[in-house]
Amino acid sequence: YPPSRKDFISLTLSDSHSQTYNNGKHRRQSCWRQKWKQLSRLQRSLILFLLALLLILGLLSYTSITEQWRLSDREDWLDLDDRELKAIPPGVKPVLGLAAGKVPAPVAGPHLQPAVGPDAVPEPKGPNIPILAKPPKWRGAMIEADQATEPPPSANEKEAAEAVCDAFKHAWKGYKDYAWGHDELKPISKSFGEWFGLGLTLIDALDTMWIMGLKEFAEAKSWVEKDLSFNKNVDVNLFETTIRILGGLLSTYHLTGDHLFLEKAKDLGSRLMPAFKTPSKIPFSDVNIGKGTAHPPRWTSDSTLAEVTSIQLEFRELSRLSQDPQYQEAANEVMRLVHNLPGKHDGLVPMFINTNSGQFTHKGVFTLGARADSYYEYLLKQWIQGGKTEDLLKDYLQAIEGVKKHLLRQTGPSKLTFVGELSHNRFNPKMDHLVCFLPGTLALGAHNGLPGDHMDLAVQLMETCHQMYKQMETGLSPEIVHFSLQASDGSDVIPADRHNLLRPETVESLFYMYRFTKDTKYRDWGWDMLQSFNKYTKVSGGGYTSINNVRDPDNPGPRDKMESFFLGETLKYLYLLFSDDMELLSLDKYVFNTEAHPLPI
Repeated sequence: YPPSRKDFISLTLSDSHSQTYNNGKHRRQSCWRQKWKQLSRLQRSLILFLLALLLILGLLSYTSITEQWRLSDREDWLDLDDRELKAIPPGVKPVLGLAAGKVPAPVAGPHLQPAVGPDAVPEPKGPNIPILAKPPKWRGAMIEADQATEPPPSANEKEAAEAVCDAFKHAWKGYKDYAWGHDELKPISKSFGEWFGLGLTLIDALDTMWIMGLKEFAEAKSWVEKDLSFNKNVDVNLFETTIRILGGLLSTYHLTGDHLFLEKAKDLGSRLMPAFKTPSKIPFSDVNIGKGTAHPPRWTSDSTLAEVTSIQLEFRELSRLSQDPQYQEAANEVMRLVHNLPGKHDGLVPMFINTNSGQFTHKGVFTLGARADSYYEYLLKQWIQGGKTEDLLKDYLQAIEGVKKHLLRQTGPSKLTFVGELSHNRFNPKMDHLVCFLPGTLALGAHNGLPGDHMDLAVQLMETCHQMYKQMETGLSPEIVHFSLQASDGSDVIPADRHNLLRPETVESLFYMYRFTKDTKYRDWGWDMLQSFNKYTKVSGGGYTSINNVRDPDNPGPRDKMESFFLGETLKYLYLLFSDDMELLSLDKYVFNTEAHPLPI
C-alpha cells in the first residue's frame, strides 16, 4: 500500500570541505516503517508468526543434519575399525567370532598357558597386533570407563578387597599429583580446592591407608610431621574439623601407637575450645584456630543440632588420652542441655539450636537427614563408647520409637520401607541419602542388646537404600529422593537432587549388616556400588569425581570435586565389607565416629 502523501523531503547538504550529507538512507527507513505501520494488527501478527515458525523449522533441520553427520562419522569410524581388523598381515590367523561380538578363547601369551579345547585358537606365528578397545561414549580424556574383571565378592573376597585398594591408590595418585597438602582434589581440572588449608583429604585418609597396609602411609605421615601446623589465622567449622581431622588423628594414634598423631590432636583440640565460650554453652559453628576466637555463621546465630551433638566421641576420647577433663566436660554439657530442652516430638529433635538462648529454633520440622542425622547416631555410640552406663540410651530408644510412629512409611509400587520428614504435622515422603546411616546404626544397637525389631527395621531400610542405587541408570544414588506412595506409579524412587557426592552412608550400613548377619548379598550390593563408582566417577588422570546426574549414564556431568570422605569413609567401609578378618576393627572393641574413624570402646 503506497502512502497517501509524502511526509518527507529529500535534502542534500555540503560544507566547505566538500563533504556531503544525504538523508536518503533515513528516508528509505522511514518508508519501510511507514509501510509496516499501515498493516493491520492481524497482518503484522501473521508475518511475525511465520517468521518464528521458519526459525524453529530451521533449528530443527540443523539438529537433524548434525545428528546425521555424527552418526555418519561414527559409522565411518566403525567401518575403519573393521577394515583395520581385517587387514591382518600374512601368518596371523584371525580370532573367529570377534566381529560378531563373541568373547574369544584365550590365546597363548607371555603370562598365559597355551589354550586348550576344541575352540582353542592356534598361537599366531606372525607379529602381535594389539586391538584397542573403543573409547567410551562421553568420558573423552576426563573420565575412564573401568572394565573391571574381578569376580564377584561372593566368589573371591580377597580380589574384591584388592579392587578397593586399587581404587584408593588411583584416588590417592590424583591427590598426590595435583592437590598434595591441600584440602580437596579437583580431578577434572587437575587442581585443588581449599576449605581450611589443613590437608583435609590427607588426614582423613590416614587410618584408611594404615588399615589397607599401603606404603603411601609413610609419605602422608612425613607431611603431618613436617608440614601440618594449626597455628593459622583461619576460620574452621567446629564439627567438620572435629570429625575429620581430630577424629582422624586420634584413630591413627590408636592404630599406630605413634605419639606424633596424639600431640597433633592435643594441639588442635585446645584450639577448638573457644567455640564453647557462648552464653548458653552451645558451641558456635566456627572457630579461628589461630586467633582463638569463635563466631556463628554470618547469616544466623543458630548452630545445627547435628553439629553440636556430633563432636562428643572425639572430645571425650581426647580427655581420656590427655588426662584433661575440659574437653569431655564441654561436650557432655551440650548433651545435658539438649536432653532437657522442650520442643522435642516423641524423641525427635528440631534441626537448629540458638547459641545465645540455648533453645531449639525452627520448631516443628523433624528429619533424620541433613542437620540432624548424626545426633541420633551419637546417642547410641556414646552409650557404647562409655561402657553402656549412660542415660543417653533412653533418648536413643525414644527417638527410634518416634521414627516408627511419625516418619516411617512404605512406597506404593514395591512396599519399600523408608524414613520421611515431618513439617508441622505434615508428612513429606522425602529422604536424604544421609539417612542411609540408619540401617547400620539400628543393627549396631541390636548387636548390643537392644530390641530385635530394630534389626528387622534395619533389614527393611537396607533394602530401600540398595534400591536407591539399583533403580538409577548409573547404579548410583541421588543425594535426595522422593518416594512414590501411589501403587499405580511405576518406580518407587524419584530423584529430587540428582547429584552424587561419593557418599559413604549406604556402604557404611552394608558393612554393619554383613558383620552381624554374614549374608553375602550385602557384599554383592557393595560390589555393584564399587563397579558403578569406577564406571561413572573414575577420572583417568587420577582421582574420582562427584557427578551431577545419576540418571544419565551417557553424560553424568562431572562436578570436578573429590570429597575427603571418599577416602576416609566410602573406600574404608568397602574394604572392611570385603575383608575376611572379622576381628579387623572389631565392633566389640571399636566404635566408629561419623567420619568412619575408629575409636576404642
